[in-house]
Amino acid sequence: MLFWLVVAAFAATLVWLAWDLRHKAEERRLAEEARVAAFVSGLGAVVPSSAHKAGEAGEPALAIQLYARLLARYPATSLASPARAALETQKKKLLKA
Repeated sequence: MLFWLVVAAFAATLVWLAWDLRHKAEERRLAEEARVAAFVSGLGAVVPSSAHKAGEAGEPALAIQLYARLLARYPATSLASPARAALETQKKKLLKA
């Protein structure tokens, strides 16, 4: 009888540990997503504007590099679609030159 009580307590402890580890992993994932979202929202004002300024200054190669870096790091953000369009525009400018 005592043996089965110890086995049940051990099993319950294992189940609780697995649940706790999963719960903590989910919290870490959500915190990481929040940090990335905050970083990308701050990045939105820096990289695209730098790339846009480089394109306006007649430096399409630099603008292409900046847009490509943005797309390589964050391909699924809200900045990706405008960055791709601007990247294609800068490629056309580079080919004309």
